[in-house]
Amino acid sequence: MSVAFVPKRLRGKAKINQETVQRLLDENDQLIRCITEYMQKGRAVECVQYQQILHRNIVYLATIADASPDIVPSSSSNSTSEEAPAPSTTVNGDGGM
Repeated sequence: MSVAFVPKRLRGKAKINQETVQRLLDENDQLIRCITEYMQKGRAVECVQYQQILHRNIVYLATIADASPDIVPSSSSNSTSEEAPAPSTTVNGDGGM
């Protein structure tokens, strides 16, 4: 069962933490894998069921993100220096730039 399912009596009272968000992300990863597998097998009914759960999880995560503007992304996704190295400031030996 999806961790996004919360009994009505607990809605709005649960504390959202990094562990909960990570469990949802992990579950979404698994749902996407299942959807892909079922699509390849031509099992549309199962795809729709998993897509509905995935949609609900994504909407739930978006709601959390919208309600928490003060959350800072982790440093691993925050750094751009690893993705594209800074241009070199040295001049080539052949005199060209």
